Amino acid sequence: MLGILSFLGFTALVGVIAYLATRKTDENSSDGYFLGGRSLTAGVIAGSLLLTNLSTEQIVGLNGNAYSEGISVMAWETLAAIAMVVTAVFLLPRYLKSGLTTVPQFLQDRYDTTTKTITSALFLTGYVVVLLPIILYSGSLAISTMFDVPGLLGVSDGAALKICVWGIGIIGSIYAVFGGLKAVAVSDSINAIGLLLGGILIPVFGLMAIGDGSLLAGIDTLYESNPEKFNSIGGTTASVPFHTIFTGMMLVQLFYWGTNQQIIQRALGAKNLKEGQKGLLLGSFIKILGPLIVVLPGIIAYHMFEGNLEVPDQAYPALVNEVLPDYLIGFFAAVLFGAILSSFNSVLNSSVTLFGIDIYKQHMNPEAPERTVVKYGKMFGIVLALAAMFIAPLIANAGSLFEYLQEVNGIYSIPILTIIVVGYLTKKVPAIAAKIGIVSGSILYIISQFGLQPYFVGSAMEKAEAAGITDEAALALIEAKAYPHFLDVMAILFVMNILIMLGIGLIKPREIPYEQQYTEQVDISPYKYVKQVGIGICVIVIGIYIYFAQ
Repeated sequence: MLGILSFLGFTALVGVIAYLATRKTDENSSDGYFLGGRSLTAGVIAGSLLLTNLSTEQIVGLNGNAYSEGISVMAWETLAAIAMVVTAVFLLPRYLKSGLTTVPQFLQDRYDTTTKTITSALFLTGYVVVLLPIILYSGSLAISTMFDVPGLLGVSDGAALKICVWGIGIIGSIYAVFGGLKAVAVSDSINAIGLLLGGILIPVFGLMAIGDGSLLAGIDTLYESNPEKFNSIGGTTASVPFHTIFTGMMLVQLFYWGTNQQIIQRALGAKNLKEGQKGLLLGSFIKILGPLIVVLPGIIAYHMFEGNLEVPDQAYPALVNEVLPDYLIGFFAAVLFGAILSSFNSVLNSSVTLFGIDIYKQHMNPEAPERTVVKYGKMFGIVLALAAMFIAPLIANAGSLFEYLQEVNGIYSIPILTIIVVGYLTKKVPAIAAKIGIVSGSILYIISQFGLQPYFVGSAMEKAEAAGITDEAALALIEAKAYPHFLDVMAILFVMNILIMLGIGLIKPREIPYEQQYTEQVDISPYKYVKQVGIGICVIVIGIYIYFAQ
């Protein structure tokens, strides 16, 4: 009962603070609703970025990977810091100079309306079909399991799941649809503090358990007993081969942190460039500490349970149940609930923004006043949320599906990143090149990953079976070498798309070179230490890899 009361109390506190912080924001204007009135400060931006990124899949999934492979999987966290630095130094000044509300708006200025619409549709498809139902399902499953909702309410597992889905969906919709970006960002910032505190407590308690009450003794014991788990390079069959850090991994990070509407919308709402850059840099520094929350607990679980867990994804929840005192379970559940809620309402708010600005205003009612654009954006958000709540319980296996969809997202992530990079770095590449870049990039990736890759892997495994190879390690190595890693494929297609677009630009350049215009919506004077701080963060990341290299 104490756990439930602390859970409800912390959740209610977040809601009250978010309401008080947003009640004076004009939610009837596009800037007010979609960008929080362009008033977000560095701390709010950093907190919202981090909590939007963290989800149950990441916390549980990455710790599961760390349980199996060790710290080499930290690439998903540490390299994000470098991508955020690049965004702060290179992309954000250009976004704010144009006064963008959505990333596709730049594509309209640089190329044409059709390119913008295609990109917005790709973003919306990814959010609607993939992210929202999976976030709801996996988050509801975690809450239902943590509080034993079936036993508490005397209902079946399926009924408990539906109750949690609708509870999270309704609360998330209130934040995202009726509160706008500022309500989302403020609630995210508060929950981010709780998540950092709660997330760090898990490895602290775990290390103390290993070290018989001593944190330092626990660290020594963990490292001395499992040195192979602290190799930043990873093995030959690692899920993130070391060489991919220099190929597709960095591209995925740049897309996610620099061009993904769900993420970058927080920085677009900055009151000025200085605050936006400081928010990104603060977030990037905290991101370096991310492995303490999403990697180290997995290694601790491996040591504590002696590698005997049947499913690696059980590592994190098993460790939480083992080491967390009963009086903190309610608080930690509330923090985890905040992370789930943040992922849901952030995607929903970004979907509402893309629909209202890039679809409704552009194609359905060009003369609509801002109040009407916001109104129909909210209506779209309600429909979207309801659809996600109905679809979520139908998902049978969100964990494996989510991992699979990380690869599927390459269908649109790399083509979109390509046309944005070429758009900013060149002045004469025409709109037709952007359209061809999106289409060719998507089609070639589909052919590679869903046509050629299964064929080559299947053929290699058949030959191995015919040769009588049964050793699991040997089979994993054969499978890994049968076809390029999907991150390598992304890098190859990125280069190909750029060459295609540049070639078209040489053959048929724009008649009038593109020149970006300053809309003067916010001050774009940069943070004077942005480059120094950015270099410092990159040096820390490189130092971490060198220190743990074996």
